[in-house]
Amino acid sequence: MEELLYEMIFKRKSFHIFRNNKTKEYYHESYHIEDKEYEEIERFFNSIKPLYEDIKVAMRIANNEETTCKRGQEKVILLYSEEKDNYLMNIGYIGEILDLYLASKNIGKLWFGLNKAKMEDYQGLKYVIMIAIAKVSEDSFRKDMFKAKRKELVDIWEGEDINDIGNIIRFAPSACNTQPWKVKRVNNILKVYRYISPIKKWVMPIAGVIHFNHIDIGIFLCFLELCLKHNSINYERQLYLDDKNEEMNYIAEYKLNI
Repeated sequence: MEELLYEMIFKRKSFHIFRNNKTKEYYHESYHIEDKEYEEIERFFNSIKPLYEDIKVAMRIANNEETTCKRGQEKVILLYSEEKDNYLMNIGYIGEILDLYLASKNIGKLWFGLNKAKMEDYQGLKYVIMIAIAKVSEDSFRKDMFKAKRKELVDIWEGEDINDIGNIIRFAPSACNTQPWKVKRVNNILKVYRYISPIKKWVMPIAGVIHFNHIDIGIFLCFLELCLKHNSINYERQLYLDDKNEEMNYIAEYKLNI
């Protein structure tokens, strides 16, 4: 499964509206997610190994009228979590594994943070973020990931790259394409930081940017670990409390066996 998820890094994309650009038809006019596929999504979610096993999480597959999301989606996945240290990073990591799985089933998705869910609590857990989904055509996914707009490798990675891993993980998705990460390689140790640009002007208030960037860094760690595993690089991971908002926030360290 991990190798399949790695392959989906190159295929996945965010569907800002679930409509065919050529025909202008919404995908749900021709494609549908089957009931058994919804069941498979739930089973897969429950099988995901999170960053933090002591943080309770849950998901609901909700009807559109249960949210304010209007992007032509078929349904919406709602993600819930306990509010513990690094819970946003944890939900980002879990959600990105789910994102890649959905791509393998030709289910398009959109992380949607600014919309609201009517059910703000579920199983005693707090609503965190939603993922809009719809069945789409195979050819609507990415053909060439490297054409996507991302920072150059030199802007996110310091030190020698490893098997082109740095050049792949820079394509991790993030809120408003903020790409809030930097990696420093020191010998066989990767030091990962959540980065806040001191000069960048954002399209939303800085508090909102920081909130979603805590989720984004979990997404980034998902990409990094899948790339390490693809290259048969064993590692020891140490996570740190991400509770400051400095320019460089140290959030993870990977000791590589190479």
